[in-house]
Amino acid sequence: MDLQNKTAIVTGAGGAIGRALALKFAQSGASVVCAGRTESRLLETVSIIEANGGTGYAVKADIKEKDDVQNMVELTLERFGSIDLLFNAAGSFQCVGPVWEADPEEWWKDVTINLLGTMLCCRTVLPYMMEKKSGVIINMDGGGGSNGPNVGGSAYGCSKAAILRFSEGLARELEEVGSSVLVFCMMPGFVRSRMTEYLVDTPEKEKWQKHVRPLMGTDVELPPDYCAKATMKLLGIASGELNGRIFYVDTDYKKVEREKARIQKDNLYVLHLVTSEGLLGPWPVPGEQR
Repeated sequence: MDLQNKTAIVTGAGGAIGRALALKFAQSGASVVCAGRTESRLLETVSIIEANGGTGYAVKADIKEKDDVQNMVELTLERFGSIDLLFNAAGSFQCVGPVWEADPEEWWKDVTINLLGTMLCCRTVLPYMMEKKSGVIINMDGGGGSNGPNVGGSAYGCSKAAILRFSEGLARELEEVGSSVLVFCMMPGFVRSRMTEYLVDTPEKEKWQKHVRPLMGTDVELPPDYCAKATMKLLGIASGELNGRIFYVDTDYKKVEREKARIQKDNLYVLHLVTSEGLLGPWPVPGEQR
């Protein structure tokens, strides 16, 4: 996808990764709707976009609220007339600790923001993308998604894992009705941000997120714009063969482009169950022998 003269929505555009995504999309020629809960941070993002000659628009929205998401989409269409790209970067990681100590309401709030929020944003933009027969949705993976469990962060971890399977299922649903809209997941790697700093700002939290601090200031810590750069590479090779798949900031996108056919044939870059007998393939259709 060439972003020149396109319209992109970035949720969580006031955060470190979301802001970097918004800036990169605007730099690439898109009009960018910057959505999130904290208006002051969204306005900061827009001011940076505009200072660099781009077009940005701030929309305050709580993605777990259906009416807020609907308003975000309507304002985008009213202002720019189309929606070509949605990047669901907004997320929450507030519930830290083991399950037996977790506050159920805080735990469920993380899941609701991450999973329901992603679903609502997808659900609301899809009618417009499907009608014009084009569009790309990218959902954010994170700790506990494609790279294993998040110990002491089960709400965040399981909601991110669910987003991966949700994205794969959504991609297949779109294919079922012959839609050319594409859906992907992006794993941003470890980025120092308000979220990651929050995970270790007390001894109690650091006890259960003890892997976080050792990453800070090391080669593993990535600048926020790494995700944006990887996303541009993904958009450059986006096609039906890759629909519904998970990608990382350090994925070799040139290799992915060369091997699209094999990726589709062997169903690579998705979640799989591996048993002692090997990879468990797709479930059988009714009446099929296994």
